[in-house]
Amino acid sequence: MRGPKFRPLRRATRLPVWGDLGIRIGLALLLIWIVIAIHWFDRGGLVDSVDGEVSFLDVVYFTMISVTTTGFGDIAPVTDRARMVEAVIVTPIRFAVFFIFVGTAYNFIIKRSWEKFRMARIQEKLSGHVIVLGYGVSGSESVGELIERGTDPHNIVVIDPSEDRLAEAEKLGCNVMAGDATRDETLNAVRVTEAKNVLVSAGRDDTSILIVLTVRHLAPDLPISVVVRADDNEILARQAGANIVINPVRFTGLLLAGSAKGAHIADYLADLASVTGRVQLVEREITAEECGCSIAELRTGGRGLRVYRGGRILGFWEDECQNLQTGDIVVEIVPTESGEDRGDGHNGRH
Repeated sequence: MRGPKFRPLRRATRLPVWGDLGIRIGLALLLIWIVIAIHWFDRGGLVDSVDGEVSFLDVVYFTMISVTTTGFGDIAPVTDRARMVEAVIVTPIRFAVFFIFVGTAYNFIIKRSWEKFRMARIQEKLSGHVIVLGYGVSGSESVGELIERGTDPHNIVVIDPSEDRLAEAEKLGCNVMAGDATRDETLNAVRVTEAKNVLVSAGRDDTSILIVLTVRHLAPDLPISVVVRADDNEILARQAGANIVINPVRFTGLLLAGSAKGAHIADYLADLASVTGRVQLVEREITAEECGCSIAELRTGGRGLRVYRGGRILGFWEDECQNLQTGDIVVEIVPTESGEDRGDGHNGRH
């Protein structure tokens, strides 16, 4: 059986290809014109062995064969001044032009070929990465939040059919690929079976659910989070294999309802959802030292809210949460570094 066909990953370069090439060519032409000007003003020190006269065309010709070190000998400097100009001024410029061309050849042939090879090797060895399928509003926000939370952009792979959207992801340093995330070959190309998480936000519920089905088919145990906008599709997304189903419309409704019940409830909910706030929600497995302790005695100093144990959801007020057990998953609120810096007397969002 043939292995997966690898599509090329990309990663942003600091300067666009044509911009880099234009700068190099412009600099080389500028140096050549400087040499032409020097030779023209000092043409009295040059001798043309063919007709004895040095015209402007002869100067251009002599400059080009001089810069390229061809040297046919039909035009040559004969005075001490002309030879000094060639030695002190023209020769350094000749080396500069030479290195510009060598550097251009290296950058556009050797370096870029090496970069393609390197990216192919990275692609073949992807492991523990986060795959973002769809880079619309939700996808781009999730990538930005991941980076804010400390995820290395080089450990994020973004797949989207839109080149414009991928260009934005490239600017953040992410690996990007133009492709259809509903196709097995696309997901195999980014080693979906070796990924840490998959985030799905295709913009359409039917497409997102189809992507979830495809991912789950290829990676039965991979954690999948998906965004759906219709309430009816939440059940379908879970049946397709999504571990986490997020409905932004429902979340917006929670914020609106919270604002009606109190001026600060919506602000606090938004604070919890973002790493830039004063507090954030953290989900983790309890440590060995926390076994037997109460949920109020977490080693992190956070405030425990829930415990997930054997498929059950336990609130912090329930008796079972007073005796944590091995394998328990706890959801807690912990202060962020920015929140600690601001102190209690400042608003949590600004």
